[in-house]
Amino acid sequence: MKAVVQRVSRAAVRVDGAVVGSCGPGALVLLGVMKGDAEGEAERLADRVARFRFFRDAEGRMNESLLDQGGEVLVVSQFTLAADGRKGRRPSFDRAAPPALAEELYEHFVGRLRSLGLRVETGVFGAMMEVELTNDGPVTFLLEEPPPDAP
Repeated sequence: MKAVVQRVSRAAVRVDGAVVGSCGPGALVLLGVMKGDAEGEAERLADRVARFRFFRDAEGRMNESLLDQGGEVLVVSQFTLAADGRKGRRPSFDRAAPPALAEELYEHFVGRLRSLGLRVETGVFGAMMEVELTNDGPVTFLLEEPPPDAP
């Protein structure tokens, strides 16, 4: 499982021109689910995102987490994170989890963040979406939680 985590001042996602999810100061998480992922990966990655220290403390150092800051989270499914572009000129999506499993694990990830006390909004799984954000910093990280048998 992969997550692109961006510290944002604000973010919103639209489907057919209508805002379906938004957040204020906090994080935009683009989440990709890979073949072999399961609930364990979703829970571990959600815990890492919630506790990852990428917010400034009183001294300006990246020393606080979403939980410390009480930040909001917007989670958007992003199957293209599973792409393999090492060969040719077109990405392969063979590593992406099947849609039914990906949606289940996406929802599990979101549920885990909520269970930790975070305010979480989402996009619409599988929809064509427009994502708008104001990256604060800019600060962007790629976090991965590979399945146990991954190389």
